[in-house]
Amino acid sequence: MLQGKVCMVTGTRSGIGKAIALRFAEEGAVVFANAKKEEDVREWADLIRVRGKIIPLSFDVTDSLHVREALLNIRKQYGRLDVQVNNAAIVSYEPLGMVTRKNLEKMFQVNVFAVFEMIQLASRIMGGQGNGSIINIASMVGEKGAAGQAAYSMTKGAVSALTKSAAKELAQNHIRVNAIAPGMVCSERFEREMSGRFPGMEKNILWGRLAKPQEIADACLFLASDLSAYISGQIVGVDGCLVL
Repeated sequence: MLQGKVCMVTGTRSGIGKAIALRFAEEGAVVFANAKKEEDVREWADLIRVRGKIIPLSFDVTDSLHVREALLNIRKQYGRLDVQVNNAAIVSYEPLGMVTRKNLEKMFQVNVFAVFEMIQLASRIMGGQGNGSIINIASMVGEKGAAGQAAYSMTKGAVSALTKSAAKELAQNHIRVNAIAPGMVCSERFEREMSGRFPGMEKNILWGRLAKPQEIADACLFLASDLSAYISGQIVGVDGCLVL
């Protein structure tokens, strides 16, 4: 489904980002898999056979200079960028009264400002080629809110709003901008944080279980492929009918 496409995915050390990078490569894409440290990608990428190609790409998404250099290098090597997935994010699980200004600003730097800058840069490359797909990873808490996650839901709500506005602005260049809004996903981070802080939350999932990272990746595959060629400005919930 992605044969010959050049893709870049941020935050691929583990979890959803790793699953997306693998899924894209399985479908024949050249995938630049970003993490802060190159070895964080190499430790899994070198052990897996895929149809496409996975290229580790190390940079901090909040470092504007390195982000720009990375995208320019992709264009220099392959002449194009077909798909950009903004997955890198940080999350906090704090009551409203415990959120500090410092932590809130850090979360906005990673979850919102870095995504905004990535869209700016990726869209310039895609605009020159006259097409492209940008996929942001939002969250159902950004759509519906969640007690104990006020700061995180603020940032993900901003991502959803950015997705809709960018889609309208970039449509003239045939650049599609959509977002995936996962519910609760069975990732290392969830097991470490949510199970201890919010026991029993999975009972709110009418499907009866947590999502698998691969299921989020499958939704991203659809939005990255030509099957979604007429879809833009959408927030696609992948949540197993989550009730918040």
